[in-house]
Amino acid sequence: MIYVDADACPVKPEILKVAERHGIEVTLVANSGLRPSRDPMVKNVIVSNAFDAADNWIAEHVGEGDIVITADVPLAGRCVAAGALVTGPTGRVFDQANIGMATAMRDLGQHLRETGESKGYNAAFSPRDRSKFLETLDRLCRRAKSTS
Repeated sequence: MIYVDADACPVKPEILKVAERHGIEVTLVANSGLRPSRDPMVKNVIVSNAFDAADNWIAEHVGEGDIVITADVPLAGRCVAAGALVTGPTGRVFDQANIGMATAMRDLGQHLRETGESKGYNAAFSPRDRSKFLETLDRLCRRAKSTS
């Protein structure tokens, strides 16, 4: 199963394409605004607007060998702890080896923004990011299928 933190995910069409090629079900989780799919392999879950509702839903349902796509580092940490394969929409993989550093860097960045030391601008999503994501997701799908 692939779980997608879908509210601001820029690679939803790519996820669906790769999942279809591998025959893996996809669950898109969002607070609102998901376009219905006729594909029986795609499920939309609309959660409340409560803070972290989508993250909490994903963390409660994800399991060993599932794939999660999220840019949210705290959610990535929860999913890695549950045994999931986790990547961000830029193809950045989160795993046991790097989630601690990713969390520390996120916390540092948040602190710098709160103190005014940093403006907190994110780089624009690029074609290179999309390409790296496709490569990463394909690799994670093969890995998930080989362990199931």
